Amino acid sequence: MSKSITFEDLKPYLEHRSSYEEIKKAYEYAKKEHAGMKRLTGDDFITHPLEVTKILLDLNVDDTTIIASLLHEVINNGNKTYEDIEEDFGEEVAKIVLSVSKINKLELPDNNESSVIYLRKILVGLAEDVRVLYIKLADRLHNMRTNWAINPLKQKQKAEETMSVLVPIAHRLGINSIKSELENLSLYYLKPDVYNDILEKLNDTVDELNDYLEEMKESIIELLTEAGIKFEIKGRVKSVYSIYNKLSNGKEWSKIYDILALRIFVDEESECYQVIGLIHSRFRPMPKRFKDYIASPKENMYQSLHTTVFGVEGHVFEIQVRTYEMDEIAEKGLASHWSYKEKGTKKIQNMMEQKLEMFRNVIESSHNDTDADFESAINSDIFSEFIYTYTPKGDVVELPVGSTPIDFAYRIHSHVGDTTIGAIVNDQIVPLSYELKNDDVVSIKTNNNSTPNKDWLNIVKTQQAKNKIKAFFSKQDKEEYITKGKNILEAEIRKRKLSFNDVLNNDTIAKITKDLKLRDLDDIYLSVGSLRFTAGYIINLTKEDKHDVEDALFERKIITPKINYKSDILVEGTPNIMVNIAKCCMPIKGDDIIGYITKDKGISIHKKTCQNIPLNKERIVNVSWNLSSTNYYYTNIYVTVNDETENLVNIITEIGKKGSLVKSCNTKEIDNKTVHILNIRIKDKDELESIMKSIRKIHNVTSVKEEL
Repeated sequence: MSKSITFEDLKPYLEHRSSYEEIKKAYEYAKKEHAGMKRLTGDDFITHPLEVTKILLDLNVDDTTIIASLLHEVINNGNKTYEDIEEDFGEEVAKIVLSVSKINKLELPDNNESSVIYLRKILVGLAEDVRVLYIKLADRLHNMRTNWAINPLKQKQKAEETMSVLVPIAHRLGINSIKSELENLSLYYLKPDVYNDILEKLNDTVDELNDYLEEMKESIIELLTEAGIKFEIKGRVKSVYSIYNKLSNGKEWSKIYDILALRIFVDEESECYQVIGLIHSRFRPMPKRFKDYIASPKENMYQSLHTTVFGVEGHVFEIQVRTYEMDEIAEKGLASHWSYKEKGTKKIQNMMEQKLEMFRNVIESSHNDTDADFESAINSDIFSEFIYTYTPKGDVVELPVGSTPIDFAYRIHSHVGDTTIGAIVNDQIVPLSYELKNDDVVSIKTNNNSTPNKDWLNIVKTQQAKNKIKAFFSKQDKEEYITKGKNILEAEIRKRKLSFNDVLNNDTIAKITKDLKLRDLDDIYLSVGSLRFTAGYIINLTKEDKHDVEDALFERKIITPKINYKSDILVEGTPNIMVNIAKCCMPIKGDDIIGYITKDKGISIHKKTCQNIPLNKERIVNVSWNLSSTNYYYTNIYVTVNDETENLVNIITEIGKKGSLVKSCNTKEIDNKTVHILNIRIKDKDELESIMKSIRKIHNVTSVKEEL
């Protein structure tokens, strides 16, 4: 067993830091909290936060991250609270530690739903502070290094989770050093036979391969030295996972040409191109294998020149040329932001800020989504394969494979997307449904008088574009409802021959908004226009003498009902009277109901919870259902789905299986959600509950309600 790490081992890398005393304090704090605890490896528990800190030190992270990494287990594997950490180390450290703790509580999800929750926690942590993810990745890397100590089932679970969630995040953050090791360790536990077979083949030829590498290095050193270029060169045999990936893509072992790789570092960007030119003058390049990731960086900000050449003795070598700064970013990703914060170029800093902003935009735009919507957004906008497109000015716009000009437009700006009328790709007019390709140059044509088309929702690829299109129509619908509600309310006020200022003034508006939990006058109009409340109900709320429904019932004399078997409804003391089911709430047998005596339509039957009952106690009457009745009733149900039109067929089919009928169906966008409003025929409350329960089980149905 190797010697366990100690704080003294890290001291040489910490003493120069301005917050060294605070770092030392954090170590002592964690050591005390974890005293007596052991890991499954047999090591003292404190070795884990120390190993995590060591990994992070290699990434040159800031002092706050170091302090938080030492403390990252004191909540879940200790007795400390957020408040304790905040008091001793400040709010910034406490927030990072708490976020890491929340993620770690959701380790090893055993079903899809909890996996999505886990993913949401991780990415929300990223949106809040990228340092949360750096600690989490370092935490996972150390745990994978010691994965041998846990049972085989958990070994595989941990490896699957690492590959499906954490490796893609490390890739998108550009932390190649962690990503590469996590891939190799995960492959070892997921496919040990494959891993060992590749490793054995590499070991059989490693000495020979290293000889070729050294010979090629010497040849390039001679070439670049003669040209007077200051450089550094490193050689390597590619990783097991890298080779596995190529084999998985259908390549045979004998056809994997670039097992041997050389990396050359220079000071200036211009020297990268000079070096490539010299290498191509000496060694024949393989056709179609040159990649310029300096002019067109990868989505994780990776920059480098790649070429594949026929080198010494005809062996194929992959050669990468980059500046030291580019290498820092390639290996450490966004963490290099801290290293280059003071000395880095403005271009690099801007790229990093844009990358973080892209993450935040995707995550925050999906903040209120269902788990299924959120997973779709992340898979399409963050974990997807990407293409690199360009504006006419040469700015890179990264998009998921399958994206359209509309996705491109919304990635530029919401206003550009909303006013798009056409697109030109590579100087050719294309339809808005055109699937963009790598290296396409895209020009978006706009018109300030144009607006989105709802059909775009079936065209766009990114969840970001979908959310912005939905937001536009939600805002448009809201404005229409406000105007409609204002007109309805004003008409009702005129009909009652009331003064507008008497009904709606500062005092009455304050009362209405308080009673109904609304924000302002526009919200009142919106509630009327969207049929949430009637105009009459709003006006009645402004009157002085009001009682609620329960008070009105309590004050009336209770009379034993006389049953009228011809009616569905039993009205106290009134055997033969016309009754009508209120259309606003559409009560069905089994609902708690109340009667309201109208002027010319008999008694209107409402649910007791209906917000549209006119609150006049003299007109409220006790009613009940006639249990002997076998009549059918019609009521509305509101089914929210994940934007999939085929769900409607499944919903209607399920209702039919239950012996019910659908009288009508209407689909609306409400709060950026697709809602099917179905008017169905049922016998009673129990049948309705059974139907709703069955619909909830349909894939992509997120909620089923009787009311919005």
